Amino acid sequence: MKIPSFVCFSNKRRYLGKMGDNFVLLVMCLLTSTFSMSVAITSSSNGVVRLGLKKQSLGFNIIYAATRIKGRYSTYAKGAVTTTQDSDASEMNIISLKNYMDIQYFGEIGIGSPPQNFTVIFDTGSSNLWIPSSHCHFSVACFFHSRYNSSNSSTYTEIGKPCKINYGSGMILGFFSEDNIKVGDLVVKNQVFTEATREGSVVLSLASFDGILGLGFQDISVGNVAPLWHSMMQQSLVAQKVFSFWFNKDPMASEGGELVFGGVDPKHFKGQHTYVPVTQKGYWQIDLEDFLVADQSTGCCINCTAIVDSGTAFIAGPFDAVKKINDAIEAKGFVSMECKKAVSQYGDLIWQLLLSGLQPDKLCSSIGICSFNGTQHLSDSIKMVVEQKGETHNETEVGQDLVCAACELTVAWMRTEMMQKKTRGRVIEYVNKLCDTLPNPTTQLAVDCTKIPSMPTVSFVIGNKSFHLNPDQYILKVEQDMATFCISGFIPLDVPVSPPQGPLWILGEIFMEAYHTVFDFGNLRVGFAEAA
Repeated sequence: MKIPSFVCFSNKRRYLGKMGDNFVLLVMCLLTSTFSMSVAITSSSNGVVRLGLKKQSLGFNIIYAATRIKGRYSTYAKGAVTTTQDSDASEMNIISLKNYMDIQYFGEIGIGSPPQNFTVIFDTGSSNLWIPSSHCHFSVACFFHSRYNSSNSSTYTEIGKPCKINYGSGMILGFFSEDNIKVGDLVVKNQVFTEATREGSVVLSLASFDGILGLGFQDISVGNVAPLWHSMMQQSLVAQKVFSFWFNKDPMASEGGELVFGGVDPKHFKGQHTYVPVTQKGYWQIDLEDFLVADQSTGCCINCTAIVDSGTAFIAGPFDAVKKINDAIEAKGFVSMECKKAVSQYGDLIWQLLLSGLQPDKLCSSIGICSFNGTQHLSDSIKMVVEQKGETHNETEVGQDLVCAACELTVAWMRTEMMQKKTRGRVIEYVNKLCDTLPNPTTQLAVDCTKIPSMPTVSFVIGNKSFHLNPDQYILKVEQDMATFCISGFIPLDVPVSPPQGPLWILGEIFMEAYHTVFDFGNLRVGFAEAA
């Protein structure tokens, strides 16, 4: 979970916000069109809790939610807080995780007595637990998620100290409370958590989970609150000071994954784990010796470190290093790629229609690429894609209208060139080059789906062992408007670090899907083994 900064305040007060009617209607429409799921909950006496989710096609709306909720990758550091081995299954507490479109894995917890149930992301990249509060009245996100009501719990203890968490795409405002937390068959008593009274981001409305349960160290905890995992150990609720993740990438499987508190489940990995020490407490941070493309060292990793983060969907790394990977797999920005596709598929037809005298603002809709006629889309979308260098535009709209916008860009450019009496071949060649110059308003990069089998293996060298990722493991497939887009799982992220530390990587869910991961708090180490 990527959070640039935290600010906690010493005076108790409620934070409530107002949103315009149009904004509320917009979000409600987005949610109505985006989410359609059913949930089934089962449990058994051995502590396994399973939540079945009806899957839907992965679209740009959801992938933006998955990335933006973790911040915009501008900074990884959480910022300053301004307040003070195999085990017997009977000794382990197992949480069944649910795979949401290969980009979110979440499970269920209960808060209070009797328990009020919430779905949360179990996030090794943060250390606090927060869920929506019944006091959240004016944030749209709260109305689409379960909310904790302290008046319904006999074990609730008021704290009331307010807290603010800033995200790259919004913020969480709330206050600390204390209650019992049920995780599987375990009950952690008197756990401090945050009741969110305002969730200031549209993406939180789109999120399929209610809140976040941090599994990092107390060093990065807001308000120095003991993380839930620490409380489990302090209350002697686990046999070993270990928890482990298994992610099931298959979205059709009934079981999305498994989180085990107190041990590891041997049926979910092959061979032995390779363990490496935690080099800096706070995050689960380890040394990264090298990374390879097609089994060849890139030479970019000197004193590299990596954070193992179950709350991040992608793998993030320094710009230059990630560029080497994305260049090797011929990844391009979405807008550039769709622009080239429009030129390739429709260039000749657009040329003929322009020669016939068809109005440019009606051309793309007349050939069925855009769903409506209108100058508004031509002017607004092209201005949005071409002129705006920053990220103030609506990225969801860009994701939905890429093909249409690309067609209209092609029409506008070809018409301009035709007025200069250039030949068809020269015009199409020139427009193709212009596609490469387009600013791409997303951090995700697209690849040609047909080239996946020929893409190179990417490997990370950890503990003198190479951990390989094949293209099927590091490429995400996105369904949108009856079309399939393929996305590179590597995101550029430059994080300033202090010597002697080198460049920092984030090994997120894409890496953890391939490798069963053990977080060994007792020995301050992280272990990886091939997932089964």
